[in-house]
Amino acid sequence: MVIAALFGAAGIMVIFVGIATARRASEGAEEVQNRLFQYGVGSAPAAAAPARTTPRSPREVIAGLFEPAAQRLGQGNVKRGKKPLAEQLQKADLKLRTSEFIAIQFGTVALLALIAFLRWGIIQALVAGVLGYFIPGFYVRYRMGKRLKAFNNQLGDTLVLLSNALKAGYSFAQAVDTVAKNAVPPMSDEFSRAVREMNLGGSVEEALNNMLKRIESPDFDLVVTAVAIHRTVGGNLAEILDNIAHTIRERIRIKGEIKTLTAQASASGTLITILPIGLAIFLYFVTPAYFKPMTESIIGIAMIGVALFLIFIGNLIIRKITAIEV
Repeated sequence: MVIAALFGAAGIMVIFVGIATARRASEGAEEVQNRLFQYGVGSAPAAAAPARTTPRSPREVIAGLFEPAAQRLGQGNVKRGKKPLAEQLQKADLKLRTSEFIAIQFGTVALLALIAFLRWGIIQALVAGVLGYFIPGFYVRYRMGKRLKAFNNQLGDTLVLLSNALKAGYSFAQAVDTVAKNAVPPMSDEFSRAVREMNLGGSVEEALNNMLKRIESPDFDLVVTAVAIHRTVGGNLAEILDNIAHTIRERIRIKGEIKTLTAQASASGTLITILPIGLAIFLYFVTPAYFKPMTESIIGIAMIGVALFLIFIGNLIIRKITAIEV
């Protein structure tokens, strides 16, 4: 009952904060319009705002409710040296606003905490709520890594396409546009954005540097550096791109061979890590009475802590053994 009351109070508070924020935003817009009219800019302010005839969509309602929290979170990330949440969502290719992501986090916390509270108790509900807060962030980082890996795998073929376009007599901007039209995502998405930036007046260097900030790929950093040096001192850019493409392809090939040779060790480390944790969770869900001594006695809790620490150390050692830099 206490947990349910807390969630209800939190929901009511969020609703009132969203209403107050929307009201302040509308009052600020009216004040700006009045000032512009005083200086002879814009039209006269209306005496009364007309009623909204089109109902707001659920997405707009959610964005309005969680927008203050999203703004505070973004500012906090910048102050601590972390990337803003909007930039992380963009790198993960998730078409979500920061307020919508905060709403997903809040909903995940509430759902998992409520299920754990109804099934077990308050302590389990708190643990489930903490896990629910971090699960969306883990998914965003997974999508970021997956997209970066796909970009690096496509980079060699993309450089060959750029080189062939330059050999055919295209300018570098036209070659970039050719890649944007003929490549596949995520490569086509990034190059299409670079083309739009150049069409709006940006230089080639600015477009490539902005792409590098979004992708943060060491291989693409080499490409951007080569293009910048070529535009400064000149040279055969097509030949340079061919050499970089050959280097990247060889690196990908060697990484594939290393991954094949270390596949057994990696699979063993994953299995050794997941198997005891998965078995413990299965027993905790299926037969709570059987697993109860491990969670209600000091010795059981200490054994669980030591086991988790040893699992972490074992997984870390296996990762260090199989991690070979190329």
